[in-house]
Amino acid sequence: MKNKLSAPALIVPLIITTLTGCSMTDDNSDAIPSAGTATSREASDAMEKVSSGIYDLLGIKGKASDSRPTVLDCPGKDKKTYFRILHPWSFVPASASDLDVAMERLKTELPKDGWEIVDYGPDTSKNKNINLTADNDRKKVSVKAIAMAKDEPPLLTLDIISGCYKVPEGQEVERF
Repeated sequence: MKNKLSAPALIVPLIITTLTGCSMTDDNSDAIPSAGTATSREASDAMEKVSSGIYDLLGIKGKASDSRPTVLDCPGKDKKTYFRILHPWSFVPASASDLDVAMERLKTELPKDGWEIVDYGPDTSKNKNINLTADNDRKKVSVKAIAMAKDEPPLLTLDIISGCYKVPEGQEVERF
């Protein structure tokens, strides 16, 4: 029996690898910026608000997945006190042509809200999916959006990932 992996299952590891080395860093390209102090739940709620703001920027009709943020480790830091939040989700537009509209809106609207577009254009896949990577240094968050126009149905995947949080004194990271 053959198993077919879903696009999100294949993309999430790629996104995590891509975003941990994005330009939302200090002079050390391997450093992940500090996002401050928060509990896992507080950071997760903050990430959902960021995702909601990005959803609003799309400005088109369609259906978003109902995914929840997850807790990741901060490379090279104590796993009991440091963590990152990843919120992967997808969006299926009402029509295929709306996918281009959504990506163009993200490209023009994200910078108006403090985001810096650090990469935009087709990837090297045979489908030449359009990729957008943006960092928000103020919020210590990055987003990677991929427009998969040739998928059925056409799909926009988004992965929003935070910098490293530290839990408040005396607490440990809650995993979910």
